[in-house]
Amino acid sequence: MGFLDNLKAKLAPAKEKVGDLAQQHGDKIDQGLDRAARTVDERTKGKYSDKIVSGTQKAKDAVDRLGSKNEGGTPPPPPAS
Repeated sequence: MGFLDNLKAKLAPAKEKVGDLAQQHGDKIDQGLDRAARTVDERTKGKYSDKIVSGTQKAKDAVDRLGSKNEGGTPPPPPAS
């Protein structure tokens, strides 16, 4: 086995744990992302609003994918850009 295979094997339990946490606390994570996005947007005086909104949505989609993988269903498709 190569280095990357060993690394993947060692990180598998952590990935499962993160997925479980995302499933249990997805709503709190989303609220935290929204709060962080608002704070950053205020501090940059709206200069990067479009990038902040885009990044926040991508982070929320990633949390949704992590949470849905542990439910046994298929994860939602990534959003069309």
